[in-house]
Amino acid sequence: MNKKLFTILEFIGVPIIYLIASVLHFVYDWSGGSVLSILFGAVNESVWEHVKIFAVAFTLWTAIELLAVKPPFKKFVVAKTISLYFLSLSIIVFFYAYNLFTSKPILWLDLLSSFVFTLLSQTISYYLTTKENTITDYFPVAVMLIMLYFMMFFSFTVFPPKADLFKDPVTCMYGIIGKNIDEGAIFLDKT
Repeated sequence: MNKKLFTILEFIGVPIIYLIASVLHFVYDWSGGSVLSILFGAVNESVWEHVKIFAVAFTLWTAIELLAVKPPFKKFVVAKTISLYFLSLSIIVFFYAYNLFTSKPILWLDLLSSFVFTLLSQTISYYLTTKENTITDYFPVAVMLIMLYFMMFFSFTVFPPKADLFKDPVTCMYGIIGKNIDEGAIFLDKT
């Protein structure tokens, strides 16, 4: 493995992952609701859908790194699995933690925190991939966790559980929201 190239890709990946996630945020609307955009883009403004776009961006960049650097495969998969779960859980926990003290979400804080958590997840991945450790023992578990992760993401977009994590705060609806919804009526129902 070319460690220098890997270092560059891990840390240049932070703004690239952030940029890809930003584009994925709008892909569903831009595409008119195509099937691919449902799988990879945010279909509503729920926390879950925002985590999904970061997970997809992170995974795309991970594939690029794997092809470009060819790191030790099992170690890399375990490291990226841990990092992906860290990224997702951090975004969720931080969002709900700070919302305990505020009356509503703060956009700039959400944007900044997702960037910071992307940086931390890439740092974790770099450390676990380049340092001496025995994480390859966890390869089968990592593969199962990755499969579970994406099965949840792809199914919960279409069939979301009725929990706040999946609720669109604008419409108070879940999952894919029809384009003919009268948002004014929904807004009045919330008050």
